[in-house]
Amino acid sequence: MSKQITPYKESTLGKKEQVTQMFDNISGEYDGLNRVISLGIDMKWRKKVIALVKAHNPKIALDIATGTGDLAIMMAEATAAEKIIGLDLSVGMLEVGKKKVLSKKLADTIEMVVGDSENIPYPDNHFDAITVSFGIRNFETLEKGLAEIYRVLKPGGLLVILETSVPTKFPFKQGYAFHTKVILPLVGKLFSKDNSAYGYLSESASHFPFGEALNNILRKVSFIDCKAMPQTFGVATIYTATKK
Repeated sequence: MSKQITPYKESTLGKKEQVTQMFDNISGEYDGLNRVISLGIDMKWRKKVIALVKAHNPKIALDIATGTGDLAIMMAEATAAEKIIGLDLSVGMLEVGKKKVLSKKLADTIEMVVGDSENIPYPDNHFDAITVSFGIRNFETLEKGLAEIYRVLKPGGLLVILETSVPTKFPFKQGYAFHTKVILPLVGKLFSKDNSAYGYLSESASHFPFGEALNNILRKVSFIDCKAMPQTFGVATIYTATKK
C-alpha cells in the first residue's frame, strides 16, 4: 500500500497510536453506529466467519482487533473452544467488551487482553484458529501483522479475516463510493463526538488491498490455501488461509 491512511491528519503520532486514540474516543458509541452504518448486514458476515471457525473445531482461538468483543462472544456461543483471547490496543473498546462478556456469563471462556497485533504476546504455534474482523486495515505494517499471526498460529491452524472491500461492478461500485464518501462520514459527524473517525474508516477501506491482492500478501507471509469470498456485491470479503 503506497499511501498510509491515518485518522488525524494533523497528528504527529504514528498510525498505531492514532488508531488506538480513535477507538478509545468512539468506544461507547461504536456498536450502535456500526449496526446503523452497515444496516445490520455485518452480523450476517460475522456468522459466516464463525461457521468457518466452528468447522475447524478449535480448542484455543484468538480474535485480533476484537474491539467490543462481538466476534469473540459469537465464537464462544457457537463453538466448543475452551479458551478465546480477544486482543485489542484500545482499552476503551475492551472495557465495553468486558461488560458484554460478563453479562453473557462467558468470563471463564473469553479473556480480553490489551495487546498489539504486530507484537502478539503469545508463543509460537499457540492458537488453533485466529480471526480478524474489520481490523487488518488498521495495522500499521500489514505484512508484519500477518507474519505475527502466522507465528502464533499452530501448523494446520486456520486464519479467517473479514474486511471491507470495494465493489468492482456497476452500479454497486458507484453506490459504495457514495455510501463511504458521503453517508458514512455524515453519520459519524452527526452521531459521534469524534468527527475524524468515520472519515478515516471509509478512507482506509477504499485504499486497502483486497481480493487477490491481499491473498498474494498472505502467500508472501507463507500462508497456504488462501481464498477470498466476496460478500454482498463485494462491499466486504471473507478470507481464509492456513499455516502449513
